[in-house]
Amino acid sequence: MSDYTSANIPCALHHGEIMSFADGTKLRFESNGEAKDIFFGDEWTASVQLFPANTHDFQADGKSIRLTAQFEDSLSVEYA
Repeated sequence: MSDYTSANIPCALHHGEIMSFADGTKLRFESNGEAKDIFFGDEWTASVQLFPANTHDFQADGKSIRLTAQFEDSLSVEYA
């Protein structure tokens, strides 16, 4: 497993990988079959659940970040 920072954007996260932002925001991705669970901070319950091709935008480091669930075991992370 790898840990990523905003310097890695754009990138793809895989099951169990974490992305940390300078403002303290932490993003964790877990694959749950077709559903992709997104956790912010140290939460144990998914903050967002995405299915393939669905997106979710959030703010971190003063920028808008877009998450896109992929059919394979990955989550695309890019600037919106």
